[in-house]
Amino acid sequence: MEPDEIEALFTRQDGQFVFARWGRPIAPVVFGVEDATLEVVKGALEAVAVLAGHKMAETDPELGANLMLFFFADWAELLDVPGMDRLVPDLAPLVETLASGDANQYRFFRFDDSGAIKACFVFLRMDRHLSAVPAQTLALSQIVQSYVLWSDTAFRDKSPLAVAGESTILRPEIAALIRAAYDPVLPPATQDASHALRLYARIAVGEKNQ
Repeated sequence: MEPDEIEALFTRQDGQFVFARWGRPIAPVVFGVEDATLEVVKGALEAVAVLAGHKMAETDPELGANLMLFFFADWAELLDVPGMDRLVPDLAPLVETLASGDANQYRFFRFDDSGAIKACFVFLRMDRHLSAVPAQTLALSQIVQSYVLWSDTAFRDKSPLAVAGESTILRPEIAALIRAAYDPVLPPATQDASHALRLYARIAVGEKNQ
C-alpha cells in the first residue's frame, strides 16, 4: 500500500485528514444477539486486539463499557434504551435521519483530550442485507471499522475483508496498516496528512521484522 492510498483511507469527504486510534483498553459489551453470535463477536474482538497489540479490559473506569455494539430491528428501538440520549448527542433527530435514509449501520465515536478514541458506539439495524451476511464476516468488519477512525469513504468501494477458502479474513494490507497504526512510536491522533508517510514507514519496518 502506497502513502497516497494510506492517506486516502483517513481523508474524509470534506478533504480533512483525521487519524485516531484507541488511547485506552477496550471494554466491549454487545446487545441484542444470541450466545452463539456473541462468541463470534468476542472472537473478532480478540483477533483484532492481538493484531494491533492493544489491550482489552473488563471495564473502563470512566464509562464502564467503552465499545458498545447494538443489534436491533428498528432504529426507533434506540430511543427506548435508558441513557442512550446521554451517550449520543441529538439522538432523536439522528434516529429520524437514519430511518428516513433506510440506513442499516452507524458508528459514533467519542475522543479524549489528546484526540484518541475513548468510546465507540456501533448500531446495526439487521435488515435483510445485514441478516444475509455471515456472523463472522459482519463481526470482523464492524470491529475493524471501530478500531481506527477511518475516513467516511474508506471502504465504500472495497471491503476491508477478503475471502480465503471457506474463511473470511482481513485483507493483508489493512491488517498491516492497523498493526502500524498502533505502533507506540506513533501518536494516537493527528490531523497532519504526513502521518500517512509515517504509517507507511512503520509498515515497512513490520514487514522487515516478520
